[in-house]
Amino acid sequence: MKLHTREWGTGERIAVLIHGIMSDHRTWRRVAPVLADRGYRVIGVDLRGHGASGRGGYGAATWADDLVETLPAGVELAVGHSLGGMALALAVERLAPERAVYCDPAWELGKRAVTAAAAFGDFKLVDRTVIRGFNPRWEDADVDVELATIADWDAATVQAFPDAFAVSRTPVRPVVPSLVVLAGANSLVPPEQADELVRRGFMVRRVPNAGHTLYRDDFEGFMTALDGWV
Repeated sequence: MKLHTREWGTGERIAVLIHGIMSDHRTWRRVAPVLADRGYRVIGVDLRGHGASGRGGYGAATWADDLVETLPAGVELAVGHSLGGMALALAVERLAPERAVYCDPAWELGKRAVTAAAAFGDFKLVDRTVIRGFNPRWEDADVDVELATIADWDAATVQAFPDAFAVSRTPVRPVVPSLVVLAGANSLVPPEQADELVRRGFMVRRVPNAGHTLYRDDFEGFMTALDGWV
């Protein structure tokens, strides 16, 4: 499926941004302009079931295949957050970016996938107060974006979680030079897995003051963690 995309900047280098569950390209509202200012043409996608992209046929393979069908191969930088980090890991060999950055990637949900599917389904009903309560450090504009992206998100996507995460999605090795940026608290990647990633050849950095949505909890800390990669 060809995905809906949004672009920022006109640089000769290309960066692609892949969001997590319930979000779409709008979640990168602060990251994308900074990359554009650094000389990138930035492409943000809406994954299948999110934003203005098509619906139906959800699964790990289809999310990855859609990226390959939509995005140019051989870009300088590919960034994936959470579910987007899982999809990017499955597509990275075919996309062949020069560098990949995985932001608190959803690689090892295992049995938690069933619980997560039920919990995320309830998010279609949340209001501003709930979003603000979960994310006290977000700017008001990020709360606005979250409400808008949830409204445009197909909650049926989470029904694919149990099958998608029935097996490990952690890459055996980095296909391209790869950075994993982890949250300081409530990270999807526990410390022992982070250590294993280092042994497998990944560079791992942490944003100590950020939760799972690192770039909205601590934007400056997140961008600092990308030093040398963007």
